[in-house]
Amino acid sequence: MKEREKFGSRLGFILVSAGCAIGLGNVWKFPYMTGQYGGAAFVLIYLVFLVVMGLPILVSEFAVGRASRKSAARAMDMLEPAGANFHKYKWMGIIGNYMLMMFYTMVAGWMMYYCYVMAAGKLDGADSEQVTQYFTDFQQSSGTMTVWMIVAVLLSFGICSLGLQKGVERITKVMMLCLLALIVILAVHSLTLDGAMEGVKFYLVPNFDNMKKAGIGNVVFGAMSQSFFTLSIGIGAMEIFGSYMEKDRSLAGESIHILILDTFVALMAGMIIIPACFSFGVEPGAGPSLIFITLPNVFNQMMGGRIWGALFFLFMSFAALSTVIAVFENILAFAMELWGWERKKAVIVNILLVIVLSLPAVLGFGPWAGVQILGEGTTIMDLEDFIVSNNILPLGSVIFVLFCASKKGWGWKNFIKEANTGEGAKFPAGIRLYMLWVIPVIVAIIYLKGYYDMFRPKGMTYFIPWMIVGIIMLLLTGWIALGHSKKKKR
Repeated sequence: MKEREKFGSRLGFILVSAGCAIGLGNVWKFPYMTGQYGGAAFVLIYLVFLVVMGLPILVSEFAVGRASRKSAARAMDMLEPAGANFHKYKWMGIIGNYMLMMFYTMVAGWMMYYCYVMAAGKLDGADSEQVTQYFTDFQQSSGTMTVWMIVAVLLSFGICSLGLQKGVERITKVMMLCLLALIVILAVHSLTLDGAMEGVKFYLVPNFDNMKKAGIGNVVFGAMSQSFFTLSIGIGAMEIFGSYMEKDRSLAGESIHILILDTFVALMAGMIIIPACFSFGVEPGAGPSLIFITLPNVFNQMMGGRIWGALFFLFMSFAALSTVIAVFENILAFAMELWGWERKKAVIVNILLVIVLSLPAVLGFGPWAGVQILGEGTTIMDLEDFIVSNNILPLGSVIFVLFCASKKGWGWKNFIKEANTGEGAKFPAGIRLYMLWVIPVIVAIIYLKGYYDMFRPKGMTYFIPWMIVGIIMLLLTGWIALGHSKKKKR
Protein backbone atom coordinates (compact mmCIF):
# COMPACT_ATOMS: atom_id res chain seq x y z
CA MET A 1 0.00 0.00 0.00
CA LYS A 2 1.32 3.41 -0.95
CA GLU A 3 2.41 5.45 2.09
CA ARG A 4 0.38 8.61 2.69
CA GLU A 5 2.07 11.91 1.95
CA LYS A 6 3.02 14.12 4.91
CA PHE A 7 4.01 17.73 5.37
CA GLY A 8 7.75 18.33 5.23
CA SER A 9 7.71 20.80 8.13
CA ARG A 10 5.56 22.19 10.90
CA LEU A 11 5.75 25.66 9.33
CA GLY A 12 4.45 24.18 6.08
CA PHE A 13 1.39 22.74 7.82
CA ILE A 14 0.61 26.00 9.64
CA LEU A 15 1.04 28.22 6.57
CA VAL A 16 -0.90 25.93 4.22
CA SER A 17 -3.77 25.58 6.72
CA ALA A 18 -3.75 29.32 7.40
CA GLY A 19 -3.73 29.90 3.63
CA CYS A 20 -6.92 27.86 3.37
CA ALA A 21 -8.55 29.90 6.16
CA ILE A 22 -7.33 33.29 4.92
CA GLY A 23 -9.64 34.28 2.12
CA LEU A 24 -11.45 37.19 0.60
CA GLY A 25 -13.88 37.51 3.53
CA ASN A 26 -10.93 38.60 5.70
CA VAL A 27 -10.40 41.58 3.42
CA TRP A 28 -13.74 42.78 2.13
CA LYS A 29 -15.98 41.97 5.08
CA PHE A 30 -14.09 42.01 8.39
CA PRO A 31 -12.64 45.59 8.22
CA TYR A 32 -16.01 47.07 7.30
CA MET A 33 -17.83 45.17 10.06
CA THR A 34 -15.20 46.24 12.61
CA GLY A 35 -15.65 49.92 11.78
CA GLN A 36 -19.44 49.80 11.68
CA TYR A 37 -19.89 47.65 14.79
CA GLY A 38 -17.80 49.53 17.32
CA GLY A 39 -14.10 49.07 16.49
CA ALA A 40 -12.05 47.36 19.20
CA ALA A 41 -15.21 46.37 21.11
CA PHE A 42 -16.35 44.31 18.10
CA VAL A 43 -12.85 42.81 17.66
CA LEU A 44 -12.85 41.65 21.29
CA ILE A 45 -16.26 39.94 20.91
CA TYR A 46 -15.09 38.42 17.63
CA LEU A 47 -11.94 36.99 19.29
CA VAL A 48 -14.00 35.45 22.09
CA PHE A 49 -16.24 33.67 19.60
CA LEU A 50 -13.23 32.64 17.52
CA VAL A 51 -11.87 30.78 20.57
CA VAL A 52 -15.13 29.34 21.93
CA MET A 53 -16.61 28.33 18.56
CA GLY A 54 -14.01 28.34 15.80
CA LEU A 55 -11.26 26.59 17.76
CA PRO A 56 -13.24 23.47 18.84
CA ILE A 57 -14.56 22.93 15.30
CA LEU A 58 -11.11 23.39 13.77
CA VAL A 59 -9.56 20.94 16.24
CA SER A 60 -12.36 18.46 15.47
CA GLU A 61 -11.60 18.57 11.73
CA PHE A 62 -7.87 18.15 12.27
CA ALA A 63 -8.40 15.28 14.72
CA VAL A 64 -10.64 13.33 12.33
CA GLY A 65 -8.07 13.80 9.56
CA ARG A 66 -5.01 12.87 11.60
CA ALA A 67 -6.59 9.82 13.21
CA SER A 68 -7.94 8.38 9.96
CA ARG A 69 -5.11 9.47 7.60
CA LYS A 70 -7.91 10.02 5.07
CA SER A 71 -9.80 12.90 3.48
CA ALA A 72 -13.49 13.46 4.29
CA ALA A 73 -14.25 10.92 1.53
CA ARG A 74 -13.18 8.03 3.78
CA ALA A 75 -12.38 9.38 7.25
CA MET A 76 -15.72 8.87 8.97
CA ASP A 77 -16.18 5.44 7.35
CA MET A 78 -12.99 4.38 9.15
CA LEU A 79 -13.65 5.93 12.55
CA GLU A 80 -17.40 5.62 13.12
CA PRO A 81 -18.99 2.67 14.99
CA ALA A 82 -21.05 0.08 13.10
CA GLY A 83 -24.51 1.32 12.16
CA ALA A 84 -23.69 5.05 12.28
CA ASN A 85 -24.72 7.43 9.51
CA PHE A 86 -21.82 9.89 9.74
CA HIS A 87 -20.07 8.50 6.65
CA LYS A 88 -22.89 9.95 4.52
CA TYR A 89 -21.45 13.40 5.28
CA LYS A 90 -18.86 12.73 2.57
CA TRP A 91 -21.36 13.74 -0.13
CA MET A 92 -22.07 17.05 1.60
CA GLY A 93 -18.30 17.63 1.81
CA ILE A 94 -17.72 16.83 -1.86
CA ILE A 95 -20.61 19.06 -2.99
CA GLY A 96 -19.35 21.86 -0.71
CA ASN A 97 -15.83 21.78 -2.14
CA TYR A 98 -16.98 21.81 -5.75
CA MET A 99 -19.66 24.44 -5.10
CA LEU A 100 -17.14 26.74 -3.41
CA MET A 101 -14.79 26.45 -6.38
CA MET A 102 -17.62 27.15 -8.84
CA PHE A 103 -17.41 30.85 -7.94
CA TYR A 104 -14.14 31.21 -6.01
CA THR A 105 -12.04 30.37 -9.08
CA MET A 106 -13.79 33.20 -10.91
CA VAL A 107 -13.12 35.68 -8.10
CA ALA A 108 -9.47 34.56 -7.91
CA GLY A 109 -9.33 35.38 -11.63
CA TRP A 110 -10.73 38.85 -10.88
CA MET A 111 -7.88 39.48 -8.43
CA MET A 112 -5.18 38.44 -10.90
CA TYR A 113 -6.78 40.47 -13.68
CA TYR A 114 -6.89 43.60 -11.51
CA CYS A 115 -3.26 43.07 -10.49
CA TYR A 116 -2.47 43.24 -14.23
CA VAL A 117 -4.83 46.23 -14.72
CA MET A 118 -3.21 48.25 -11.94
CA ALA A 119 0.37 47.33 -12.96
CA ALA A 120 -0.36 48.23 -16.60
CA GLY A 121 -1.85 51.60 -15.57
CA LYS A 122 -5.16 50.94 -17.32
CA LEU A 123 -7.06 52.95 -14.70
CA ASP A 124 -4.56 55.83 -14.52
CA GLY A 125 -6.41 59.14 -14.58
CA ALA A 126 -9.87 57.52 -14.49
CA ASP A 127 -12.50 59.28 -12.38
CA SER A 128 -14.81 57.37 -10.02
CA GLU A 129 -17.51 56.94 -12.67
CA GLN A 130 -15.00 55.49 -15.15
CA VAL A 131 -13.58 53.11 -12.51
CA THR A 132 -17.11 51.89 -11.76
CA GLN A 133 -17.88 51.44 -15.45
CA TYR A 134 -14.62 49.55 -16.00
CA PHE A 135 -15.59 46.94 -13.40
CA THR A 136 -19.14 46.67 -14.81
CA ASP A 137 -17.80 46.17 -18.35
CA PHE A 138 -15.33 43.56 -17.08
CA GLN A 139 -18.09 41.57 -15.35
CA GLN A 140 -20.21 41.63 -18.50
CA SER A 141 -17.28 40.43 -20.64
CA SER A 142 -17.81 36.68 -20.25
CA GLY A 143 -14.80 35.93 -22.49
CA THR A 144 -12.32 37.92 -20.39
CA MET A 145 -13.71 36.53 -17.13
CA THR A 146 -13.55 32.97 -18.47
CA VAL A 147 -9.90 33.36 -19.53
CA TRP A 148 -8.83 34.60 -16.08
CA MET A 149 -10.90 31.93 -14.33
CA ILE A 150 -9.14 29.28 -16.43
CA VAL A 151 -5.76 30.82 -15.54
CA ALA A 152 -6.64 30.49 -11.82
CA VAL A 153 -7.74 26.85 -12.31
CA LEU A 154 -4.67 25.82 -14.34
CA LEU A 155 -2.24 27.59 -12.02
CA SER A 156 -3.73 26.06 -8.87
CA PHE A 157 -4.14 22.52 -10.22
CA GLY A 158 -0.63 22.80 -11.70
CA ILE A 159 0.72 23.40 -8.19
CA CYS A 160 -1.34 20.52 -6.77
CA SER A 161 -0.09 18.19 -9.54
CA LEU A 162 3.44 18.46 -8.11
CA GLY A 163 2.30 16.69 -4.94
CA LEU A 164 1.91 17.75 -1.31
CA GLN A 165 5.50 18.64 -0.36
CA LYS A 166 6.91 19.70 -3.73
CA GLY A 167 3.79 21.56 -4.86
CA VAL A 168 1.15 22.54 -2.30
CA GLU A 169 3.49 22.99 0.69
CA ARG A 170 6.52 24.52 -1.04
CA ILE A 171 4.61 27.04 -3.18
CA THR A 172 1.92 27.94 -0.63
CA LYS A 173 4.65 28.64 1.95
CA VAL A 174 6.26 31.15 -0.42
CA MET A 175 2.88 32.70 -1.28
CA MET A 176 1.90 33.03 2.37
CA LEU A 177 5.22 34.56 3.42
CA CYS A 178 4.92 37.04 0.53
CA LEU A 179 1.31 37.74 1.54
CA LEU A 180 2.33 38.49 5.13
CA ALA A 181 5.19 40.74 3.97
CA LEU A 182 2.95 42.58 1.48
CA ILE A 183 0.22 43.19 4.03
CA VAL A 184 2.67 44.73 6.51
CA ILE A 185 4.22 46.97 3.80
CA LEU A 186 0.79 48.11 2.57
CA ALA A 187 -0.48 48.76 6.12
CA VAL A 188 2.60 50.83 7.04
CA HIS A 189 2.15 52.83 3.85
CA SER A 190 -1.55 53.49 4.62
CA LEU A 191 -0.66 54.77 8.08
CA THR A 192 1.67 57.39 6.56
CA LEU A 193 -1.14 59.01 4.52
CA ASP A 194 -2.60 62.38 5.59
CA GLY A 195 -5.63 61.91 7.82
CA ALA A 196 -4.96 58.20 8.25
CA MET A 197 -5.22 58.41 12.05
CA GLU A 198 -8.92 59.28 11.80
CA GLY A 199 -9.39 56.00 9.99
CA VAL A 200 -7.43 54.15 12.67
CA LYS A 201 -9.70 55.67 15.37
CA PHE A 202 -12.81 54.65 13.44
CA TYR A 203 -11.40 51.16 12.95
CA LEU A 204 -9.86 50.25 16.29
CA VAL A 205 -10.92 52.64 19.07
CA PRO A 206 -13.98 51.25 20.91
CA ASN A 207 -17.07 53.17 19.79
CA PHE A 208 -20.05 52.21 21.91
CA ASP A 209 -22.30 54.70 20.09
CA ASN A 210 -21.76 52.70 16.87
CA MET A 211 -22.55 49.52 18.78
CA LYS A 212 -25.81 50.99 20.06
CA LYS A 213 -26.76 52.26 16.59
CA ALA A 214 -26.17 48.84 15.06
CA GLY A 215 -27.88 47.13 18.00
CA ILE A 216 -25.98 45.08 20.59
CA GLY A 217 -27.68 41.89 19.38
CA ASN A 218 -26.64 42.53 15.77
CA VAL A 219 -23.05 43.25 16.84
CA VAL A 220 -22.81 40.03 18.87
CA PHE A 221 -24.43 38.03 16.08
CA GLY A 222 -22.14 39.64 13.47
CA ALA A 223 -19.04 38.78 15.51
CA MET A 224 -20.28 35.24 16.05
CA SER A 225 -21.04 34.71 12.35
CA GLN A 226 -17.73 36.16 11.16
CA SER A 227 -15.71 34.10 13.65
CA PHE A 228 -17.48 31.00 12.44
CA PHE A 229 -17.18 31.55 8.68
CA THR A 230 -13.60 32.88 8.62
CA LEU A 231 -11.86 29.52 9.06
CA SER A 232 -13.14 27.51 6.05
CA ILE A 233 -14.42 24.83 8.42
CA GLY A 234 -17.21 22.39 7.63
CA ILE A 235 -16.32 21.00 4.17
CA GLY A 236 -13.27 18.94 5.11
CA ALA A 237 -10.82 21.46 3.61
CA MET A 238 -8.99 21.59 6.96
CA GLU A 239 -9.49 17.90 7.68
CA ILE A 240 -7.36 16.91 4.67
CA PHE A 241 -4.37 18.80 6.12
CA GLY A 242 -4.90 17.06 9.46
CA SER A 243 -4.50 13.78 7.57
CA TYR A 244 -1.03 14.89 6.39
CA MET A 245 0.15 15.88 9.91
CA GLU A 246 2.72 14.20 12.09
CA LYS A 247 1.72 13.34 15.69
CA ASP A 248 4.46 15.33 17.40
CA ARG A 249 2.36 18.46 18.07
CA SER A 250 -1.01 18.83 19.83
CA LEU A 251 -3.91 19.93 17.63
CA ALA A 252 -5.11 22.74 19.90
CA GLY A 253 -1.68 24.38 19.86
CA GLU A 254 -1.39 24.23 16.07
CA SER A 255 -4.98 25.45 15.65
CA ILE A 256 -4.27 28.49 17.85
CA HIS A 257 -1.38 29.46 15.55
CA ILE A 258 -3.73 29.28 12.56
CA LEU A 259 -6.35 31.40 14.37
CA ILE A 260 -3.69 34.02 15.18
CA LEU A 261 -2.49 34.21 11.56
CA ASP A 262 -6.05 34.42 10.21
CA THR A 263 -6.94 37.22 12.65
CA PHE A 264 -3.67 39.07 11.97
CA VAL A 265 -4.41 39.18 8.24
CA ALA A 266 -7.99 40.33 8.83
CA LEU A 267 -6.89 43.11 11.19
CA MET A 268 -4.03 44.23 8.94
CA ALA A 269 -6.32 44.27 5.91
CA GLY A 270 -8.37 46.84 7.79
CA MET A 271 -5.21 48.83 8.52
CA ILE A 272 -4.64 49.03 4.75
CA ILE A 273 -8.19 49.84 3.71
CA ILE A 274 -9.83 52.00 6.40
CA PRO A 275 -7.08 54.65 6.88
CA ALA A 276 -6.62 54.95 3.09
CA CYS A 277 -10.36 55.49 2.60
CA PHE A 278 -10.47 58.12 5.35
CA SER A 279 -7.39 59.84 3.94
CA PHE A 280 -9.12 60.36 0.59
CA GLY A 281 -12.64 60.90 1.90
CA VAL A 282 -14.09 57.65 0.51
CA GLU A 283 -16.76 55.58 2.27
CA PRO A 284 -15.29 52.12 3.08
CA GLY A 285 -18.10 49.91 1.79
CA ALA A 286 -18.08 46.11 1.91
CA GLY A 287 -17.94 43.44 -0.76
CA PRO A 288 -16.73 43.55 -4.36
CA SER A 289 -17.48 47.28 -4.69
CA LEU A 290 -14.91 48.01 -1.97
CA ILE A 291 -12.16 46.04 -3.71
CA PHE A 292 -12.83 46.82 -7.36
CA ILE A 293 -14.35 50.33 -7.24
CA THR A 294 -13.57 52.09 -3.94
CA LEU A 295 -9.91 51.07 -3.62
CA PRO A 296 -8.91 51.70 -7.28
CA ASN A 297 -10.32 55.21 -6.79
CA VAL A 298 -8.13 55.60 -3.70
CA PHE A 299 -5.03 54.30 -5.49
CA ASN A 300 -5.68 56.70 -8.38
CA GLN A 301 -5.39 59.65 -6.00
CA MET A 302 -2.31 58.30 -4.25
CA MET A 303 1.30 59.11 -5.13
CA GLY A 304 2.74 55.94 -6.70
CA GLY A 305 -0.81 54.59 -6.81
CA ARG A 306 -0.12 52.24 -9.71
CA ILE A 307 2.57 50.42 -7.67
CA TRP A 308 0.52 50.30 -4.47
CA GLY A 309 -2.56 49.15 -6.38
CA ALA A 310 -0.64 46.36 -8.12
CA LEU A 311 0.88 45.24 -4.80
CA PHE A 312 -2.55 45.24 -3.14
CA PHE A 313 -4.08 43.04 -5.84
CA LEU A 314 -1.02 40.79 -5.75
CA PHE A 315 -1.72 40.33 -2.02
CA MET A 316 -5.40 39.64 -2.84
CA SER A 317 -4.38 37.13 -5.52
CA PHE A 318 -2.23 35.26 -2.99
CA ALA A 319 -5.12 35.24 -0.49
CA ALA A 320 -7.52 33.85 -3.09
CA LEU A 321 -5.14 31.32 -4.67
CA SER A 322 -3.99 29.92 -1.31
CA THR A 323 -7.64 28.98 -0.62
CA VAL A 324 -8.18 27.59 -4.14
CA ILE A 325 -5.03 25.41 -3.92
CA ALA A 326 -6.10 24.07 -0.50
CA VAL A 327 -9.60 23.15 -1.67
CA PHE A 328 -8.27 21.64 -4.92
CA GLU A 329 -5.99 19.40 -2.84
CA ASN A 330 -9.08 18.20 -0.97
CA ILE A 331 -10.94 17.58 -4.25
CA LEU A 332 -7.99 15.55 -5.58
CA ALA A 333 -7.89 13.51 -2.35
CA PHE A 334 -11.59 12.66 -2.81
CA ALA A 335 -10.92 11.29 -6.30
CA MET A 336 -7.80 9.38 -5.25
CA GLU A 337 -9.49 7.78 -2.22
CA LEU A 338 -12.98 7.11 -3.59
CA TRP A 339 -11.98 5.79 -7.00
CA GLY A 340 -8.31 4.90 -6.56
CA TRP A 341 -7.12 7.37 -9.22
CA GLU A 342 -3.51 8.46 -9.52
CA ARG A 343 -2.90 12.15 -8.76
CA LYS A 344 -2.20 12.90 -12.45
CA LYS A 345 -5.53 11.47 -13.63
CA ALA A 346 -7.40 13.25 -10.81
CA VAL A 347 -5.79 16.56 -11.83
CA ILE A 348 -6.65 16.22 -15.53
CA VAL A 349 -10.28 15.19 -14.95
CA ASN A 350 -10.84 17.90 -12.34
CA ILE A 351 -9.31 20.67 -14.44
CA LEU A 352 -11.98 20.02 -17.07
CA LEU A 353 -14.74 19.50 -14.50
CA VAL A 354 -14.02 22.63 -12.46
CA ILE A 355 -13.74 24.85 -15.58
CA VAL A 356 -17.14 23.64 -16.80
CA LEU A 357 -18.71 23.99 -13.32
CA SER A 358 -17.30 27.54 -12.97
CA LEU A 359 -18.94 28.80 -16.17
CA PRO A 360 -22.44 29.42 -14.72
CA ALA A 361 -21.04 31.97 -12.22
CA VAL A 362 -19.15 33.72 -15.04
CA LEU A 363 -22.19 33.74 -17.35
CA GLY A 364 -24.37 34.92 -14.44
CA PHE A 365 -22.94 38.42 -14.89
CA GLY A 366 -23.53 38.37 -18.66
CA PRO A 367 -25.95 36.25 -20.74
CA TRP A 368 -27.44 34.53 -17.69
CA ALA A 369 -27.86 37.69 -15.60
CA GLY A 370 -31.63 37.10 -15.64
CA VAL A 371 -31.24 33.99 -13.46
CA GLN A 372 -32.03 35.49 -10.04
CA ILE A 373 -33.09 32.55 -7.88
CA LEU A 374 -32.44 34.30 -4.54
CA GLY A 375 -34.46 37.36 -5.55
CA GLU A 376 -34.22 40.46 -7.68
CA GLY A 377 -30.68 41.74 -8.19
CA THR A 378 -28.98 38.49 -7.16
CA THR A 379 -26.67 36.41 -9.35
CA ILE A 380 -25.76 32.75 -9.84
CA MET A 381 -22.63 33.45 -7.78
CA ASP A 382 -24.85 34.67 -4.91
CA LEU A 383 -26.80 31.40 -5.05
CA GLU A 384 -23.63 29.28 -5.02
CA ASP A 385 -22.16 31.34 -2.18
CA PHE A 386 -25.41 31.00 -0.22
CA ILE A 387 -25.45 27.20 -0.62
CA VAL A 388 -21.86 26.94 0.66
CA SER A 389 -21.58 29.73 3.24
CA ASN A 390 -25.08 29.61 4.71
CA ASN A 391 -25.70 25.88 4.49
CA ILE A 392 -22.83 23.44 3.96
CA LEU A 393 -20.20 25.21 6.10
CA PRO A 394 -22.33 25.56 9.26
CA LEU A 395 -24.09 22.19 8.94
CA GLY A 396 -20.85 20.38 8.08
CA SER A 397 -19.22 21.94 11.15
CA VAL A 398 -22.00 20.61 13.37
CA ILE A 399 -21.45 17.12 11.94
CA PHE A 400 -17.71 17.24 12.71
CA VAL A 401 -18.34 18.41 16.30
CA LEU A 402 -21.05 15.82 16.96
CA PHE A 403 -18.91 13.09 15.38
CA CYS A 404 -16.16 13.85 17.90
CA ALA A 405 -18.37 14.43 20.97
CA SER A 406 -21.16 11.90 20.48
CA LYS A 407 -21.25 8.22 21.45
CA LYS A 408 -22.97 7.59 18.11
CA GLY A 409 -19.86 8.91 16.36
CA TRP A 410 -16.13 8.51 16.92
CA GLY A 411 -16.53 9.24 20.64
CA TRP A 412 -15.08 11.74 23.08
CA LYS A 413 -12.25 9.59 24.49
CA ASN A 414 -10.92 8.82 21.02
CA PHE A 415 -11.15 12.49 20.03
CA ILE A 416 -9.40 13.83 23.15
CA LYS A 417 -6.64 11.25 22.86
CA GLU A 418 -5.94 12.29 19.26
CA ALA A 419 -6.32 16.04 19.90
CA ASN A 420 -3.85 15.99 22.81
CA THR A 421 -1.22 13.73 21.27
CA GLY A 422 2.06 15.62 20.94
CA GLU A 423 3.63 18.69 22.52
CA GLY A 424 1.78 21.97 22.90
CA ALA A 425 -1.47 23.37 24.31
CA LYS A 426 -3.95 20.69 25.34
CA PHE A 427 -7.63 20.67 24.43
CA PRO A 428 -9.81 20.78 27.57
CA ALA A 429 -11.25 17.35 28.28
CA GLY A 430 -14.15 18.72 30.34
CA ILE A 431 -16.11 20.50 27.61
CA ARG A 432 -17.81 17.50 26.00
CA LEU A 433 -21.34 18.69 26.87
CA TYR A 434 -20.51 22.17 25.57
CA MET A 435 -19.48 20.66 22.21
CA LEU A 436 -22.37 18.21 22.17
CA TRP A 437 -25.12 20.73 22.93
CA VAL A 438 -24.05 24.38 23.02
CA ILE A 439 -22.08 24.63 19.76
CA PRO A 440 -24.78 22.84 17.66
CA VAL A 441 -27.51 25.07 19.15
CA ILE A 442 -25.50 28.27 18.48
CA VAL A 443 -24.77 27.15 14.91
CA ALA A 444 -28.47 26.31 14.37
CA ILE A 445 -29.39 29.83 15.56
CA ILE A 446 -26.81 31.41 13.21
CA TYR A 447 -28.10 29.18 10.42
CA LEU A 448 -31.79 30.01 10.82
CA LYS A 449 -31.15 33.71 11.44
CA GLY A 450 -29.15 33.79 8.20
CA TYR A 451 -32.19 32.47 6.33
CA TYR A 452 -34.48 34.93 8.13
CA ASP A 453 -32.28 37.95 7.40
CA MET A 454 -31.91 37.02 3.74
CA PHE A 455 -35.49 36.12 2.83
CA ARG A 456 -37.85 37.88 5.27
CA PRO A 457 -37.36 41.34 3.65
CA LYS A 458 -38.17 39.81 0.23
CA GLY A 459 -41.72 38.88 1.30
CA MET A 460 -43.52 35.66 2.12
CA THR A 461 -43.24 34.37 -1.48
CA TYR A 462 -39.51 33.87 -0.90
CA PHE A 463 -39.52 33.49 2.88
CA ILE A 464 -41.79 30.45 3.31
CA PRO A 465 -40.30 28.17 0.59
CA TRP A 466 -36.72 28.99 1.57
CA MET A 467 -37.36 28.52 5.29
CA ILE A 468 -38.80 25.09 4.46
CA VAL A 469 -35.57 24.33 2.54
CA GLY A 470 -33.54 25.47 5.58
CA ILE A 471 -35.48 23.29 8.00
CA ILE A 472 -35.17 20.26 5.67
CA MET A 473 -31.39 20.79 5.57
CA LEU A 474 -31.28 20.93 9.39
CA LEU A 475 -33.29 17.70 9.63
CA LEU A 476 -30.97 16.04 7.09
CA THR A 477 -27.99 17.05 9.24
CA GLY A 478 -29.71 15.55 12.30
CA TRP A 479 -30.31 12.31 10.39
CA ILE A 480 -26.62 12.08 9.42
CA ALA A 481 -25.52 12.77 13.01
CA LEU A 482 -28.09 10.75 14.93
CA GLY A 483 -29.57 8.24 12.50
CA HIS A 484 -28.65 4.61 11.91
CA SER A 485 -27.93 2.64 8.77
CA LYS A 486 -27.97 -1.11 8.18
CA LYS A 487 -24.22 -1.13 8.09
CA LYS A 488 -22.74 -4.46 9.17
CA LYS A 489 -20.26 -4.66 12.01
CA ARG A 490 -16.66 -4.53 10.86
